[in-house]
Amino acid sequence: MTPQTPATQLLDTAGIQYRLHEHAHPVHSVAQAAAERKMLPDQIVRTLVFRLEANVFVVVLMPGPGNVSWPKLRHYLGVSRLTMASRDEVLQVTGYAPGTVSPFGLPSGMRMLADQHLRQLDLISTGAGLPNAGLILHRRDLETVLELEYGDFSD
Repeated sequence: MTPQTPATQLLDTAGIQYRLHEHAHPVHSVAQAAAERKMLPDQIVRTLVFRLEANVFVVVLMPGPGNVSWPKLRHYLGVSRLTMASRDEVLQVTGYAPGTVSPFGLPSGMRMLADQHLRQLDLISTGAGLPNAGLILHRRDLETVLELEYGDFSD
């Protein structure tokens, strides 16, 4: 039986086709996740959580091993300061443990940004809400279910 998470429940309810890939061993890098899922590193989409101020959080979807450009992100958001959410904050705000965060099944109203390089991909893999697992689906389905703000957020 396929494990259920808020992410898989949302996709099932929306009628989105996906494949859940469960790794046999712990995943320690984007390169490892990509190789085991038979994908390119850029197809692995990380869901990163940033805190803008007390109780104000934003998610950034970043393809591959690329880094978020803090100056670009601050400029886009119109803030002078932001931090990565702590492990406790990630769990509290998303309901997912760090390392398992999926862009699907997050609390409504949570602002979701996506690096523009994501638009160049057809097939992607995101967090599944489970340790050492990923959801594989078409990017257009990500856009069907989520309200994304695209921008240039990478170094």
